[in-house]
Amino acid sequence: MLIKKRIHGKAVFIFLLMVFCDMTHIFAISAYQEDFLLQTSSENLENLPIVLAENHADLVAKRLRHEASLRFSEHVMPGNIQDWQVRQMQILNEIIKKTGAVIDHQLPINYKKTGSVNMKGYRVENITFQTLPGVYTTANLYIPDGEGPFPAVINMLGHWQKGKIDLTGPQAVGHSLAASGYVCLTMDPWGAGERGTVHGEFEDHGDGNNLGSSLLNIGEPLIGIQLSENIRGVDLLCSLPYVDPLKIGATGASGGGNQTMYLAAIDKRIRAAVPVVSVGTYEAFIMGSPCICEVLPAGLTFTEESGVLSSIAPRALQICSHKKDNIPAFRPSEMLRSYRNTSPVYEMFGADENIGYHIFDLQHGYMAKDREAMLGWFDLHLRKVGDGSLRKEKPFEQLPEKELMVFLEGERNSNVLSTAEYCRLKGKKLRTIFRNTESFDIHSKRYELNQILGNRSKPEVRELHEFSDKDGWKRFALETSDNKLIPILIQHPRGPSKEYTILCNSKGKGNIEPRLFKEIIESGKGVVIIDFSGTGEVASTSSLHDKDGNLRTISRSLFWLGETLMGEWVKELDLVVGFLNSNFHPEKINVDGSKEAGLAALFLGALGGEIGDIFLRDVPVSYLFDSAEKSDYFSQGVHVPGILKWGDVSLATALSGKEVTFIDPVTMSGRVLNKMELREFKIEFEEVRSLSGKSGSTYFK
Repeated sequence: MLIKKRIHGKAVFIFLLMVFCDMTHIFAISAYQEDFLLQTSSENLENLPIVLAENHADLVAKRLRHEASLRFSEHVMPGNIQDWQVRQMQILNEIIKKTGAVIDHQLPINYKKTGSVNMKGYRVENITFQTLPGVYTTANLYIPDGEGPFPAVINMLGHWQKGKIDLTGPQAVGHSLAASGYVCLTMDPWGAGERGTVHGEFEDHGDGNNLGSSLLNIGEPLIGIQLSENIRGVDLLCSLPYVDPLKIGATGASGGGNQTMYLAAIDKRIRAAVPVVSVGTYEAFIMGSPCICEVLPAGLTFTEESGVLSSIAPRALQICSHKKDNIPAFRPSEMLRSYRNTSPVYEMFGADENIGYHIFDLQHGYMAKDREAMLGWFDLHLRKVGDGSLRKEKPFEQLPEKELMVFLEGERNSNVLSTAEYCRLKGKKLRTIFRNTESFDIHSKRYELNQILGNRSKPEVRELHEFSDKDGWKRFALETSDNKLIPILIQHPRGPSKEYTILCNSKGKGNIEPRLFKEIIESGKGVVIIDFSGTGEVASTSSLHDKDGNLRTISRSLFWLGETLMGEWVKELDLVVGFLNSNFHPEKINVDGSKEAGLAALFLGALGGEIGDIFLRDVPVSYLFDSAEKSDYFSQGVHVPGILKWGDVSLATALSGKEVTFIDPVTMSGRVLNKMELREFKIEFEEVRSLSGKSGSTYFK
């Protein structure tokens, strides 16, 4: 019995020892498995799995083009003069409102001549005059010999970087008109010619860069400034003693043709207009890479191009279009759509003979054939000569470009401002007004922010698509009521924490640093990764400009529709937050965003979004323009029309009421702040938060 007990006791001891060893082994395996999972996840984070099917269609382009097609169909022209006149006033008022155009005929012209060149039968003067308060343009005035009064034409330019002096188009129009007895005013378009950042160094005014788009942030779209200046150009022509103010024409090619259309619609002093390689449809602009100078903010919400063209009726309008044009929005097929919708309005006025078009077998530009068509049209409608058909131009010689410069290279007058100078000056004035505000009404400011972001509706999740796990990631796609798919990757918390962090990057998830995922996962918290519209898996594949992360085409297309890319990202982030709350009931959802994506998170917080702490990486502390040299540090998606009239980044931070951490904060050109600047912004952020009455804290790292 005793022996049995011993044997039993020994057996129990051995059993317990075995169990202990097994449990130790089990614990060891469990710990090993967790380390293995973490290690595997960390490795997989280097190459995040995709959510949507590869080689899918361009979802962004399809959605926006579909919306544009619907808008085109909605803009039906009235069938009688009375209804049309009411509709016309609505269109013109909206154009002035949306462009911010300034019409001030009482502003002194302050015309000054700096040089003159005599030609055969005419002379060319180099001039400057005031277009906006304290702002002057550079121009050439082509004047026929004799006392006059002569008919006159304002010649508006598109994307000739050398502006008025360029030998490939602008000069030829001026010489041809003057040789035929017309006064011609050719102005440097805003930001081009002698109005670039550095005088004598010619640059694009905003087609492929952020310069022209930066005007949006001060609430003055480039298209509106151009319209304001062109109206002043007509003021100048009408003030000249040798010009007949009742015989004014307007012409221009490409972007200049767009300006011709708007000027003729708004300014009744234009008796005849000839837009060249520019008339098409607004619908075709969507995902068609328009320059910012051609973007009418929210244009498609109240009219189509035919509505603007019809506003010229019954005055004379002739359109020139080219078969070999490389810009889809300006091709003859698009021009004919607008022409056919405009013609009935001319018919209502009994002015069928006052509208026409030519289609030439030419490439994009203002060519000799266009000039012949222009001369014949102006002869008929400004001089009452001929039948309006093409008229051969008189021989002329062009001048060396330097002879048409208003100022010697590098000696430009300080009141001829570049885009960069103007944005800085106006931005500083707006920030002074903002900083001197003694209180902020939270509800009003949130409403205003929603409006400038273009968030006039709140989409919902229509359907949740769940895909198989891959490399440890849960994969989802949110199908929304505004026809989007938002791809999402999730790793749930591994420990007791129910806290999640959403990571987003303005160039898509492939540009998020893997260390950020690892730190979150290793801390036991959940991580969520999303791609915003135009980025990552939902980038626009049909636009070269958007593939490189510039986001030029999508952002400008959204402006046409009264929306902003930043606003779209805010709505998408809000939907993802709602999805997480509904399905996983987290204790807290933080957001960590880089560059423009960080601003989207901040704006969602400012609008009262249900998020926790906000981490902003390489985000601007202010929308104040600071340098043209690196104005493309952020993509086109950063711009929010009128943001500096509303407030600034500090106000958005204050309204969020969150703990906001700026990591490596920068200026709008991506420049790292020096210690003094950082100290000044810290004071500003604290003061604005105090005025808002909201809780929270702001940190700069």
